Amino acid sequence: MSMPSTQQLGLFPLTSTVLPGGRMQLRVFEPRYLRLVRESLREQSGFGLCMLNPEGDCDKNTHIHKIGTLVRIVDFESLPDGYLGITIIGDRLFEIESLTTESDGLRRAKVQFKSMDTSDSVLQSQAWPNELQQRLQEVFNNYPEFARLYPEHNFDDPLWVCNRWLEILPLPSDVKQELLSGNDFYQMQTYLAQLFAENEQHNEPN
Repeated sequence: MSMPSTQQLGLFPLTSTVLPGGRMQLRVFEPRYLRLVRESLREQSGFGLCMLNPEGDCDKNTHIHKIGTLVRIVDFESLPDGYLGITIIGDRLFEIESLTTESDGLRRAKVQFKSMDTSDSVLQSQAWPNELQQRLQEVFNNYPEFARLYPEHNFDDPLWVCNRWLEILPLPSDVKQELLSGNDFYQMQTYLAQLFAENEQHNEPN
């Protein structure tokens, strides 16, 4: 069965992000987001995780970037502080077409789903920078709590590796949005490889 190309989603804006294949644990306490989580669990529908735009206006709903991720809840628990803890996994990228605000402040959006072109022909035509893979393996080795979020580590999948770097690197949200909006995997990979190359040059002894 084909997946719908558009959908209505409740939105959960954050300063951080999860991309397809990524996982994150969240503490939920605001009533509007508790409502969103209950709906998601009841309807098995997921919700939209979006990056906050520090230059945007809340009243005009421009504080939420256009590119987000449909996420699904894979685990939940009551935390000792009384908050709700959930674990989410990223499913599909989307772009917001229109956005409304409900009475309790929850935003809902009509979204159009997107995808990166990662066909075999595209991947085979590009030199895969092994450093991105090796460095990510080091992150997983050095931060076991982070690694435990992932039952499977897909280090041989170039898109999976690049998505994890976009999640964890402290890049401005507008930079991440630009890399995701173009559906251009080669641009994303090249940008990340250049970041590591520049870092290596910076750290070389004089």
